[in-house]
Amino acid sequence: MIQENTAHTFHIPVLGLGYSVDTPMKVSHLGISSVASIVDDEMIERMRKFHTLKIGENFEPIYSGAEDFRSRRITAYLDLMERIVNKQFNSLKGLPFEEGNEIVRYFELLPETSQLKKRYVEMLTCEDAGQKLVLEKELRANLRKGAIDVNIMSKVDKLNRDVHGEMLPDEFSDASAALRGFANSTLTSSLILSAGMNPRLYNYLEKFEDFYPNKNGDFRKKIILKVSDFRSAFIQAKFLAKKGIWVSEFRIESGLNCGGHAFATEGYLLGPILEEFKTKKKEMISELFGLYNVALVAKGYETDKIPGQRITVQGGIGTSEEDRFLLNYYEVDATGWGSPFLLVPEVTNVDNATLKDLAEASSEDYYISNSSPLGVLFNNFKKSSAEKERLQRIAAGRPGSPCQKKYLVSNTEFTTEPICTASRQYQHLKIKQLEILEPRPDDFQEQFNLITEKLCLCDGLSTSTLLKNNLIKPRENKAVSICPGPNLAWFSKVYSLDEMVNHIYGKVDLLSQAKRPNMFINELNLYVDYYKKDVEMNAKKLNEKKKKYLQKFSEQLMIGIDYYKNLIPQFVNQTQAYRDEMIGQLKNIEADLLQCKLEIAS
Repeated sequence: MIQENTAHTFHIPVLGLGYSVDTPMKVSHLGISSVASIVDDEMIERMRKFHTLKIGENFEPIYSGAEDFRSRRITAYLDLMERIVNKQFNSLKGLPFEEGNEIVRYFELLPETSQLKKRYVEMLTCEDAGQKLVLEKELRANLRKGAIDVNIMSKVDKLNRDVHGEMLPDEFSDASAALRGFANSTLTSSLILSAGMNPRLYNYLEKFEDFYPNKNGDFRKKIILKVSDFRSAFIQAKFLAKKGIWVSEFRIESGLNCGGHAFATEGYLLGPILEEFKTKKKEMISELFGLYNVALVAKGYETDKIPGQRITVQGGIGTSEEDRFLLNYYEVDATGWGSPFLLVPEVTNVDNATLKDLAEASSEDYYISNSSPLGVLFNNFKKSSAEKERLQRIAAGRPGSPCQKKYLVSNTEFTTEPICTASRQYQHLKIKQLEILEPRPDDFQEQFNLITEKLCLCDGLSTSTLLKNNLIKPRENKAVSICPGPNLAWFSKVYSLDEMVNHIYGKVDLLSQAKRPNMFINELNLYVDYYKKDVEMNAKKLNEKKKKYLQKFSEQLMIGIDYYKNLIPQFVNQTQAYRDEMIGQLKNIEADLLQCKLEIAS
């Protein structure tokens, strides 16, 4: 019998708040794993109603203000997703192997390297009717659903009050309630924790039985950490291991060549980071298991089985050659393809106007910004309607957005209760503070731009989902925020799911007409641009601390360049011309970086 845990070697990561919120219902029955955000419970509740009525079930709303409404909404939605996916999957399993049926599509989408795909091809060519039936039965028995995983941004964790204005206990914070919503669901899948460590949230994980191993050493629910370097990954995993919580996967994401929030890792590049994971994986697992086992015994569990621990990577992958290189050379278990799926309407929720803008966009339309109220770099899109609206509000003398959902409130500079830096309230107060300064600062406009650059993401990252599914209400803001990675610039049309999957596996080449650098070169250019902008912004006020930071940043980039020079011979699936071009690009970037370092030194 064939024993493959997953049908595919890629997954679809979380995309904004709403872009992939129901993606599992569209791809899981085909064996493709995907991730839904569980941050915006208001949008989730509306999507629950939409899908409940669509399948003919009775919808019972969970009103805001009801006890533990946020957690209950999330649980109800995840349970609904599992019911829908199970129904689709069971239906698919019973279909005959005939052209046009979803069961045939399931197998046709598989990579050629899959043992299941090889067995399927054997069944197609089998001329013995009895043996063919045996093979068909075996194939049906080995079908696997794609995982319905969920994502929580650990730092999006506002404390809340009850209907009487009294502060609720910590377990009712936004992130904790979302965690409880997942933990109480019927799903057997993974929780992806992103954006760094939140001790309060990590401590809360201990309270849920499903994160601990059963008598066979298996988990009903697993933990995945999305990370951008080895050191922080290891620190977080050790913190959890000491509590008896095992990290089943490290999902490594490029610091800057990714969608959504971006984290410039002090110049640490993806290639060297992957190399460190590759060389230290066994040592890390051994140390983590020692801590984990002690904690389990103390809690009354027993296991001598070291749980599995996957390493996956995502951020900026664009070709099947790059995908295979990551799988083969770095020995990762899977890859993540996110932003390209924004151009696949049957998979993600992108409204028609935004979809058209994405398909026609050039590389200049994608940029790394300071738009996020979280104070973290954010991948922005110049053509988005939210960005246009932001500029219109500034021009009209009313910068900032109404703050409705308040997921990102954090600032107490002017108020007792935290407010959002993208809100009209905050920006009005901050600009007023700036305007009364005497004498007027020389960099007044620069400071003004920094204040007004902040963008409402709570509404903006959900709006497209509501627009596409005709759920937007008459007076609701229709401005869409979207956060694709810069890699999307190379994809220039709307695609089907089959086209995109075939591109990932090298059956077709959607970028054959594009002159696109290797993903590592793309990321390196993004880091050098970020470094140069940082230098430029601090040129007039370069203190010793900042100078040391920039020096360390540039040193890491130089180490990365040397690493890639030595790595180039390993690109055996590429032509010599491709490898030579990479060498030339690295030399040019190195010269540019050295020139910048000289300017700082002088």
